[in-house]
Amino acid sequence: MGGSARNPGVLQRDDAPSQSPYQRLSQRMLDLSGDRGVLKDVIREGSGELVTPDATVLDITLWGMELGLLSMRRGELARFLFKPTYAYGMLGCPPLIPPNTTVLFEIELLDFLDSAESDKFCALSAEEQDQFPLQKVLKVAATEREFGNYLFRQNRFYDAKVRYKRALWLLHRRSAPPEERHLVETAKLLVLLNLSFTYLKLERPAVALRYGEQALIIDQKNTKALFRCGQACLLMTEYQKARDFLVRAQKEQPFNHDINNELKKLASYYRDYMGKEKEMCHRMFAPGEHGSTVGEN
Repeated sequence: MGGSARNPGVLQRDDAPSQSPYQRLSQRMLDLSGDRGVLKDVIREGSGELVTPDATVLDITLWGMELGLLSMRRGELARFLFKPTYAYGMLGCPPLIPPNTTVLFEIELLDFLDSAESDKFCALSAEEQDQFPLQKVLKVAATEREFGNYLFRQNRFYDAKVRYKRALWLLHRRSAPPEERHLVETAKLLVLLNLSFTYLKLERPAVALRYGEQALIIDQKNTKALFRCGQACLLMTEYQKARDFLVRAQKEQPFNHDINNELKKLASYYRDYMGKEKEMCHRMFAPGEHGSTVGEN
């Protein structure tokens, strides 16, 4: 799920003699927990379905925040009051949150992913999956890819790779009539590009190159695929192959800043490489202490 939560505002120590700030805010707020421990005020309405319990969400450390999120819809902006039991408890969270404190959060729900449908489909046998229409497979594969993107943005590259591979497996094994094959190939292309990028992040350029080349089989002029292959070859010090891929990418997008910078990096690496080669050759064939050269009997 994509969302944003502003830093909590400390309202009131729960054992303080006066609770007027809390009372003023809470008078018009909806009770979500049944004991007025989690209160909500909608600032901007959202749309669509409520967040489902199976949805993928941001890492949640507060019980009150989980209850709050389950009451929200896409695009909604809301204000929440959490009593200490639903927030940071008797210990607080020093130095920002004192012990036994009621806190205020404003949360905007940008999006969320419902994993239930995808997990149920992937748990079926291959024969059972084949009974569903192609659109169902494409939807599940897209959800898996979106999960991968969510994990990638958290720098959880290994977990992202697992999701991308699951999506690719679903697409590889599903046959489609000629008139719908382009839908499968388009979906595959997106996953292959993500896998290539993820393996670059995992510092496995040979695998990144393999997925990039598979993407180029689908679209030989795809700029991202050419760029990823060039990056992978550069990491493997295969400079000529790196140049070939990057020049092809530059041909598709001549003013792309990233491509041009990568070509400059390649030129710099290649100069350093050639300089080291010349130095090594010079040492091999330079005269020795007695005027002989290395290699003479």
